[in-house]
Amino acid sequence: MAGTDDEDERILSHIREQAARGERYFRAKHIADAIGLTAKQVGARLPRLAEQSDDVDIEKWGRARSTTWRVTPE
Repeated sequence: MAGTDDEDERILSHIREQAARGERYFRAKHIADAIGLTAKQVGARLPRLAEQSDDVDIEKWGRARSTTWRVTPE
C-alpha cells in the first residue's frame, strides 16, 4: 500500500492481527488504546485506509456512541 506512514501501518497491523484472531468489529478508541494513539487520530485515518488497503476490507458499519468499523481479511 503506497503512501502510508508509521501511524497508518500501526493501525493496519493491529486490525490485521485482531481480524486474524477472529475479531471483526472495531471502534477507533479501542484501536487507539491498543497502539498508543488518540481516537481522533485513528478515526481520521480509517476512512482513507478503507479505500487504500489491499489485504483487509474496512467498512463503516454503524454509529451509536462512536463509529464501528467492520474488518474482514480479503
